[in-house]
Amino acid sequence: MRKEKPIQRYNALERMNHWVVAFCFILAAISGLGFFFPSFNWLMNIFGTPQLARILHPFAGVIMFAAFMIMFLRYWKYNLFNRNDLVWAKNIHRITLNEEVEGDDTGRYNFGQKCVFWVAIISLVLLLASGIVIWRPYFAHAFPIPLIRLALLVHSLAAVGLIITIMVHIYAALWIKGTITAMVEGTVPAAWAKKHHPRWYREVREKQQEDKP
Repeated sequence: MRKEKPIQRYNALERMNHWVVAFCFILAAISGLGFFFPSFNWLMNIFGTPQLARILHPFAGVIMFAAFMIMFLRYWKYNLFNRNDLVWAKNIHRITLNEEVEGDDTGRYNFGQKCVFWVAIISLVLLLASGIVIWRPYFAHAFPIPLIRLALLVHSLAAVGLIITIMVHIYAALWIKGTITAMVEGTVPAAWAKKHHPRWYREVREKQQEDKP
C-alpha cells in the first residue's frame, strides 16, 4: 500500500508567528520572575541589566500580545468547544496511556489544546490591561494608587496562570511525538493526523479532493 504524503499543519508565516510569541514569552516571563522574587533578581539580566529589563519587559509583553492576537484571529474557530470534547475529557486517562478511544472524533485541536488556547488569551488580556495601569512612566501616573495596587495583583496572578499554562503546553508537545515537528517543519505524517485528529484529517483530505482539477 502506498504511503500517504505528509499533511501541512502550519505554513511558514504561522510557524514564524508562533515562535515570535514563544520568544517574547520567554523574555517577559523570565524578567517578570526577576521583578516578583527578590532572590531571582539576577534573571532581569536577560535584557542586559535590571534597568533595561524594567524598560523592555512591557514592550516584550505588548509584542507577545499582538502576535498572539494574530493567532487568535486565525485559530479561534477551531478552538470552539463541542460535544466530542466531552468524550476526550472523559477518556483523558486512556488518552494519556496512548490507548484508542471509541467515539473520539477530534478536529484540528483537542479539548486540552482548546483549554490552553482560551486560558492563554484570557491571561494575556488581563496582563495587557493591568500592565498598562502599572506601566511607568507612560500610563501609571493617570491612575489612582488603589487601582495600581489591584493591577499589580491581577498582573502577577495572570502571569503565574500563563506560565503554568505554557508549561503544560510544552509538556504536552514533548509528550505527543510529532507535535514539535509540526511547528518546526510545518507538516505531520498522515498516520499522526489520523490518530490524534481524525476529523481534521478527513476535512483536509476532502478539501484536497475538491481542489483537484
